[in-house]
Amino acid sequence: MSTPSHRLRVVVATPLTDEHCALLSRLEPRIDVVCEQGLLPPMRWPGDHEGDPAFRRSADDQARFDALVDTADALYGLPDTDPESLARTIRANPGLRWVHTMAAGGGGQVKAADLTADELARIAFSTSAGPHSTPLAEFALFVVLAGAKSLPRLRAQQAAREWSERWAMQQVSEMTVLVVGMGNIGRGVATLFAALGARVIGVNRTPLELGPAAQVVPPEELLAVVGQADAIVNTLPGTASTHHMIGRDVFAAVKPGVIVASVGRGNVIDQGALVEALQDGRVGFAGLDVFSTEPLPHDDPLWAMDNVLVSPHTAALNENEDRLIAELFAANATRLLDAQPLVNRVDTVHFY
Repeated sequence: MSTPSHRLRVVVATPLTDEHCALLSRLEPRIDVVCEQGLLPPMRWPGDHEGDPAFRRSADDQARFDALVDTADALYGLPDTDPESLARTIRANPGLRWVHTMAAGGGGQVKAADLTADELARIAFSTSAGPHSTPLAEFALFVVLAGAKSLPRLRAQQAAREWSERWAMQQVSEMTVLVVGMGNIGRGVATLFAALGARVIGVNRTPLELGPAAQVVPPEELLAVVGQADAIVNTLPGTASTHHMIGRDVFAAVKPGVIVASVGRGNVIDQGALVEALQDGRVGFAGLDVFSTEPLPHDDPLWAMDNVLVSPHTAALNENEDRLIAELFAANATRLLDAQPLVNRVDTVHFY
């Protein structure tokens, strides 16, 4: 990306409204946006980057779609949100320079495409990290408040029409919140809790300025600090190094009754170990938007636990998501055309 380019042919490979396709062109007039709505699955809700699963292309339409993405300089989204389709496109299109993923953790999709070293070097990949930070931070706060204010007990007593004796509730302003992962989402979480007076400890692979956190430690020190936490918030992407980072050893070291919120990737938490900790009281309450297997299987014990809130991976969605991602893409298109480094470029060693 050392030489500026004059124009960029962008093929929209994921569901996107005509309004937001036009927004891309307005924000960066040097891109030529190709958006064939008849070849894309209909959106079911804002931020629906996969589209209606009942959508099927005819053989002729599939050939047309493949031909379009094979002429792109840049892709807005993975073709059909499918790593195999991404790999096919990259191998069929030697002129492809940039692929933007819709997910904040899109590095996992790039890894799943199983690309060669040359292919990873040839193409720049970027993610949509940033627009999801505020809604996920608010969901994490919601979970911690639900645990701190005894939501399961209140709901049970209401259902039973029971007026009990009073009891003391936790105060967020008096809590220590451990934020595991201090990327865009983690920093948003830390900022929100710090604003409410909580003491925030961050866990991050690389050193950071403290910002809203009172302390930031590397993953190797997670066990040393987890016992201080009244609440743990997972914001980490799913990589080989983060798999089950929050596992049995961590749950063995927690303060009894700790609250757990998970808005990163589901495989960061060992769900079997979490279930055990929920059963014996080491974890008092858990609110999870992500799971190791999605959809969460019907026979998973988390469904039936009174001290668990199950959210169907919906906490990141908000009405403005498509606009915010389009604005991010357009700003990155400007950077690419001006030979500047991309924002949110995927690290193709760790894939985040």
